[in-house]
Amino acid sequence: MQTEVVFETHSWSEDNERGVATGWLPGRLSARGRELAAELGRRRRTDGISAVFTSDLRRAVETAEIALSGTTVPLLHDWRLRECDYGERNGSPARELHEQRSRYLDRPYPGGESWRQAVRRVGRFLDDLPTRWAGRRILVIGHVATRWGLDHRIDGVRLEDLVDADFAWREGWEYRLTDPPGPSSS
Repeated sequence: MQTEVVFETHSWSEDNERGVATGWLPGRLSARGRELAAELGRRRRTDGISAVFTSDLRRAVETAEIALSGTTVPLLHDWRLRECDYGERNGSPARELHEQRSRYLDRPYPGGESWRQAVRRVGRFLDDLPTRWAGRRILVIGHVATRWGLDHRIDGVRLEDLVDADFAWREGWEYRLTDPPGPSSS
């Protein structure tokens, strides 16, 4: 049985506008971000979504609340869908942080986690998903680490290839999760 996973990033935040890598800080949507969240809602409200899983960081929760306002679709917050924890570098300039991203593929950021640890965390979410949502279509709202977790676990993309690639934002990514998912080995 396959579970359809639709992934959308959280909407544009005030930190995005300022060029800040928010990491595990909550963040808030900008005016533009609130408009984009409403657009996400228009795209997904009639898309057969059974549930929305969102990172528990404020910018992702706010995206989901705006997008699905007034619907009966359950909104479930899960900390495992958070961005990579940049530790002491949460809130630092994004350009500086992302230039050195590959250094932290396996080595944790000071006081934080590595990208591989963040992707494993998303993998544990995927392991639990079929327990209640097998065969359904769900929406996941998260961050770069969330998408990398989906790309790696479901599509088999190597983290070494993801860490240096441009994020290349778009209106949603779709995945087919064969239940149960593959082993959480990386």
